[in-house]
Amino acid sequence: MLAGGLGGSTADFLMHSIDTVKTRLQGQKLAKPPKYQNMLHAYITIVKQEGIAHGLYGGIAPAMLGSIPATTIYFGTYEFVKRKMIGLKIGIPDTVVHLTAGSIGDIMASIVYVPSEVLKTRLQLQGRYNNPHVVSGYNYKNTWHAAQMIYKLEGFGAFYHGFKATLLRDVPFSALQFAFYERFKLWAMLYKNSNNLSLEWEIATGAFAGGLAGALTTPLDVMKTLLQTQKRPTTKAAKQPSPAPSNASKLTHHYYSGIWEGLLWNYKNQGIGGLFRGIGPRVAWTSMQSGLMFVIYEQVLELLENVEKKNIKIHQDNNKTFETIRDIK
Repeated sequence: MLAGGLGGSTADFLMHSIDTVKTRLQGQKLAKPPKYQNMLHAYITIVKQEGIAHGLYGGIAPAMLGSIPATTIYFGTYEFVKRKMIGLKIGIPDTVVHLTAGSIGDIMASIVYVPSEVLKTRLQLQGRYNNPHVVSGYNYKNTWHAAQMIYKLEGFGAFYHGFKATLLRDVPFSALQFAFYERFKLWAMLYKNSNNLSLEWEIATGAFAGGLAGALTTPLDVMKTLLQTQKRPTTKAAKQPSPAPSNASKLTHHYYSGIWEGLLWNYKNQGIGGLFRGIGPRVAWTSMQSGLMFVIYEQVLELLENVEKKNIKIHQDNNKTFETIRDIK
């Protein structure tokens, strides 16, 4: 749990700016030309208009408040379930063990990280408070102000907006990420003919696992972002599905009633590109985040194991000394 908490939260902090760019690309109004044309253009525009602290690192506070306990629960549950399933010794395939453990770990952690994800995503989307360069429908001073306004105007349930979409994204992502990582690590060990991988190989296996899992789950990530940041319609008519739009202005007013409706609407009106908005920064974020997370995780585990071995040796030496003294007496 300690290793997972340190690895996950450190990686989330370092990769937050890429996550902000991904959120902006996914959540921007549908217009031609779009405000952010690609990942690099989004980076430059956000830094120029809003700066690094308020722009690229907007929403970092709720991200960390959710990441530290969530990754601790996540890794702790993963290791517990994995070891229990392996300990049954009934021949469960390793891939099934890793998929199952990763899924259960994410479900347990979701209670903590979904509310933080809602706060983080909205603060990322709005940019700086009262920002003339960004019109998102939200205008929060900080994390506490955002939490107060969401609770006051939308109720406690708003903190779990997109809960199903988040689980639908993160459960398969976590399952695939761990299954890929364990498999890639095994292949790397076989290739290197060693049980100890170098730092470069640890980073590479984690990065490939996260990047591949991130790419496959991008459409679900797009819907998670849209569901968590959309404004609820004020009239019954606004809740009805919009007809096929004839221009870009109508596209900006569509209200997503659910995950599958949103996926179908995006595919129908924007094609495959609508489902994979922000795939560049998402793959960049998941690959780098996973590479950092797993290498820190493995290094901390190794450090803790060495400390434990040293303590056991000291205890054994003390016992031998005590027995020798007793024999002399």
